[in-house]
Formats: sequence, C-alpha cells, structure tokens
Amino acid sequence: MAIIEFFLELLRDPRSFIIHWINELGPIWAYAPMALIIFIETGVVFMPFLPGDSLLFAAGVFAAPGGGLNILVLIAVCVSAAVLGDTSNYWIGRRLGSVIINSGKVKSLTPARIEKTQAMLDKYGSLAVLLARFFPFIRTFAPFLAGFGHMRVPQFMVFNAIGGTLWVCLFTLLGYFFGGIPFVQDHFELIIIAIVMISLIPTLVGLIRIRLTKQTDDE
Repeated sequence: MAIIEFFLELLRDPRSFIIHWINELGPIWAYAPMALIIFIETGVVFMPFLPGDSLLFAAGVFAAPGGGLNILVLIAVCVSAAVLGDTSNYWIGRRLGSVIINSGKVKSLTPARIEKTQAMLDKYGSLAVLLARFFPFIRTFAPFLAGFGHMRVPQFMVFNAIGGTLWVCLFTLLGYFFGGIPFVQDHFELIIIAIVMISLIPTLVGLIRIRLTKQTDDE
C-alpha cells in the first residue's frame, strides 16, 4: 500500500521529490532515483503506471540554469535507463513471455492492452517500438511483446535506441525551456496532470476503438 501511495504522490508532485533528491543525495546522485524509475517503468512488465513523462518534464525544469541538474547529464542518464529498460523487457518477453501471459498473474497485462499493443506491432513493425515510447502503458508492453514475438534483435535495438532518445529529449527539453515560465511555475501540478492526461488520450482512444470493433463483429 505504501508503494502505491509513493507512486501516486510522485505522479501528483514530482517536483517535490526531485528537490528532495537534490538536497539529500547531492546533484550527482540525484540522477539515480530518476534513472531507476525510468528503467522500472520501461523494463518491468508489471509496472506500467509509473509517471515517466511527468518525471522527465519536472527533471528538465531542474536542469535549467540554477536548478541543480545538468541537462546533458540528465538526458544521457535517462536515455541509458530507458534503452536498458526496454532491452530488459524485450528479453523477459522473449524468455518468459508465454509463462507470464498464461499465468494471468500480471493484472496490468490485460487482454485489451495486449491486443492494442499487438495491433500497433502488427501495423508498424519495428517502428512500433519507437512509437510506443509516447503511449503510457503501451511503452511498457511493446518491448515485452516484441520479445515474445521474437522480433529480430538488431531491428529492436535500433528503434529502441531512437525511441528512447526522442522520448527523453522531448519531455526533458520541454521542462528545460518552458518550466521556468511563471504560469507553469504557478500551476505546476495542473501542468503535470495535463501531461498525464494528454499522454493517455491515444491509448484510451485505441482501447475504445477495439471495444467498438468487437461489439460490431459480435453483431
């Protein structure tokens, strides 16, 4: 229960956590918990609900001059964590995918989410690994299902690296360049909620389309 409360609070106010990490761990080790969260979100198939987008945005704010972090180090560390996370998830899916899916114990790995992610992989192939980075939940399941489907390793790694780089750069640089605007500072929690909601829209639309398609087929 405590872990759920921790992640909910992190989702609501990542800025406070980053301030705490900088003050308690110092500007060098403050990158470690951020990298760990990014790695877990993308690298562990049963942890798809972690706030990667909002955390990266908030971290970008603190990478602006005077914020305590360095933007180049932040990007390098978080890209590495994202790429390693997807790589880990790929091999979990490749080696243990059938066992995990058939067990039914990973509640987040619902049939609808599997179907949505698999539809993206079927439609876009290797490019889906890149595109999935920008869809919460799906970015966690895509490398797992890519491994489960035995996508060729070189193909996966290329799009994994490109997708991880683009995803991290987009959100950290948004925070870096726009996080210091007074309106953003005064309404930071609302901005974070907006980022989460906007990120979820494509995933929700896709799930609704799948449900509607199933209903049409049943009729």
